[in-house]
Amino acid sequence: MAYIEPAPLKDKENPFEAMMSRFQVASQLLGLEEEIYNVLKNPARQVIVSLPVTMDDGTIKVFEGYRVIHSTILGPSKGGIRFDPAVNLDEVKALAAWMTWKCAVVDIPYGGAKGGVTCNPREMSAGEIERLMRAYTQAMASVFGPDKDIPAPDMGTGPREMAWLMDQYSRIQGMTTHAVVTGKPLVMGGSLGRTEATGRGVMVSAMAAMEKMKINPYKATCAVQGFGNVGSWAARLLHERGLLVQSVSDLSGAYYNANGIDIMKAIEYRDNKKGSLDGFEGAEKISNNDLLTLPVDLLVPAATEDVITSSNAPNIKAKLIVEGANGPTSSRADSIINEKGIVVVPDILANAGGVTVSYFEWVQNRLGYKWTADRVNRRSDRIMKDAFTNVYKTAQDYKVPLRIAAYMVAIDKVSKTYKFRGGY
Repeated sequence: MAYIEPAPLKDKENPFEAMMSRFQVASQLLGLEEEIYNVLKNPARQVIVSLPVTMDDGTIKVFEGYRVIHSTILGPSKGGIRFDPAVNLDEVKALAAWMTWKCAVVDIPYGGAKGGVTCNPREMSAGEIERLMRAYTQAMASVFGPDKDIPAPDMGTGPREMAWLMDQYSRIQGMTTHAVVTGKPLVMGGSLGRTEATGRGVMVSAMAAMEKMKINPYKATCAVQGFGNVGSWAARLLHERGLLVQSVSDLSGAYYNANGIDIMKAIEYRDNKKGSLDGFEGAEKISNNDLLTLPVDLLVPAATEDVITSSNAPNIKAKLIVEGANGPTSSRADSIINEKGIVVVPDILANAGGVTVSYFEWVQNRLGYKWTADRVNRRSDRIMKDAFTNVYKTAQDYKVPLRIAAYMVAIDKVSKTYKFRGGY
């Protein structure tokens, strides 16, 4: 079947519709039966809970929490918990489905899930966040489980929140249960290499793509949008492999230096400035939109969704885009990027290093044995390289962009497993 562009949607799109437009095209190309298409497009389970929490001033505030299990066909479901004011059911559904495809594309035995609470953690004290996380865990105690559904950190949550989740779940079970959650502090069964895992996966994907495109990393330039955990690690590791990182950015704006930014100096500055690059002197300040259209070999969008849109896509000059964030390219921008001949390593492949090392953390917890950082990195690099090779071959065989190829690899794996397991 010939490749058909996904139907264009508005740029600031419903994330579930954006995922579905790509899912639909990949399913058509695979010749997926309608029955299996209907099974895979619908989440297996959606849980919505009300969470009354006592605030520091003594008042009781009720928060809304979600957990969507998209699929358990490949194994227990896996996905982060997001604490953010914009959390809603459509977003959580889309992210849960993305997790299904992400786990399948890197061939790890998990289904996809996502959770979230509509709240603003930046306006809450540590005590309020702890009570909210414990209330959420209590409400989801029958959903979570090392063999059922394994949460992890996401936007607005981190190792501290995962420690509270593990402790609350363990209290309910009456025994310490490390493997119920990943992204924990090291002392509580977290894995070495987890902090840098997503950024490292972005680097491995970029190096694999540059090799196919015959781009010499020692002569290549790069721009990284977003300088949080993913972006800063990606920038650092790409720089270590010879790339000249000319621009980085965060909420304060973008910073450009034609001769290359000293990444370690930028990381140190950010850490000393409570997470901001504001006032960084090793580069001139430009806008975030300017960063996206710089004439670099590699562009890494590692901030938020929908930053590459139909309005700025025509001006993008990068030869290669490697998506560190989830959904940074709107579906309407896809066709413009493809027409320009820009290679895109999609989010469900490029940023799957995080879930890969989360899987390793779960394996280590189940074994009761800790791996070295070298073993974690070696194994995650191999998984990411194999996944890229598989997606690249599919793209060549079907003459489709890597994004559609990644969906095809994932959907093919999940649908074949479903057929073997059987419905009823």
